[in-house]
Amino acid sequence: MASIEESAELIFANQALLLQNQEKEKRSAELAVANKELAFQNEEKEKRAAELVIANEELVFQNEEKENRAGELAIANKELAFQNKEKESRAAELVIANEELVFQNEEKESRAAELIIANKELAFQNEEKEKRAAELAIANEELVFQNEEKESRAEELRVANKELLAFNYISSHDLQEPLRKIQMFTTVMLENEAQNLSDKGKHYLDRIQFSAARMQQLIEDLLAFSRISTMDHSFETTDLNEIVAEVITDLNDTILEKNAIIESFELCHAEIIPFQFRQLMYNLVSNALKFTQPGIPPHILITSRVVKGSELDHEKLSPEKNYCHITVKDNGIGFEPQFRERIFELFQKLHSNELYKGTGIGLAIVKKIIDNHKGHIIATGVLNKGARFDIYLPA
Repeated sequence: MASIEESAELIFANQALLLQNQEKEKRSAELAVANKELAFQNEEKEKRAAELVIANEELVFQNEEKENRAGELAIANKELAFQNKEKESRAAELVIANEELVFQNEEKESRAAELIIANKELAFQNEEKEKRAAELAIANEELVFQNEEKESRAEELRVANKELLAFNYISSHDLQEPLRKIQMFTTVMLENEAQNLSDKGKHYLDRIQFSAARMQQLIEDLLAFSRISTMDHSFETTDLNEIVAEVITDLNDTILEKNAIIESFELCHAEIIPFQFRQLMYNLVSNALKFTQPGIPPHILITSRVVKGSELDHEKLSPEKNYCHITVKDNGIGFEPQFRERIFELFQKLHSNELYKGTGIGLAIVKKIIDNHKGHIIATGVLNKGARFDIYLPA
């Protein structure tokens, strides 16, 4: 039994060995095929290695070319960047140039429009010049005529001045001489023949004396009025304080008699004709002393200041000029507003001789003196409240 089993095992071992040999042969065959494949692959690898060497050499060459190209590209990029900056700079300059060109075009259009307007204006001015030339020709003819008229009037004025001088001489001598005799004879009669005269006769002589004195005062005032136009018009820079002081001295007796108060504050210097202005202030102050309210002492206030015409708001005054503004204000009987212009007219009196003596020439003289000074005077009055005179002289 054991031998059979050993034989069986041997058989199995042989079969296994045979099988292994078959496997080995198969493996050898497969190995031979694999070797052939490997040899083929090695050949392929060698080919590939040779190709790879060639490819690497090509790649090295290409890399060198790429580096060359990269260097050239870097230079080209720098050049391109520089060119781009230049282009941007040129573009900015072009924008500015275009804006300047647009501005210049607008200016040209504006100048063209202005030129058209200027040409029209020039054409208009030329037409106006031609008109003015024609008017000037007419005006020259008129001027020649006026000059001839002026010469004629000047001659007439010389004649009138001679007549006025003659009138002044007659007024100051021939007319006053009979009046002085009338006053003298009536005075002698009243003194020496009073006992032989009736009361009625004395009354008539008193009336004659009063009329003669009034006539003499009228003649003297007329002479004063006429002299204002014929006397020297020499302007001097004068301290108005001195003028007022002289007037107060001249009227001192009347001031004391009426217990009058005259106040003046910081009067300015003015370009005036001293003699005439002294007469003006004398007439204004004497009027204020004359036209007083019963039982009320006269109070006269005189002030002055230099002021711009624009601050005075008066239609007759130039806003650009300076004026010496003089005010004479009193607390007398005043006058009604409707008489503010009339009181400056010659021989105009608002009261009878029985109440207030005078000839009605004093304020006319004041107005004439102001006219000689190229000034203005405004009278303002309130009945029984006083009067105010505002004088404006160019400063």
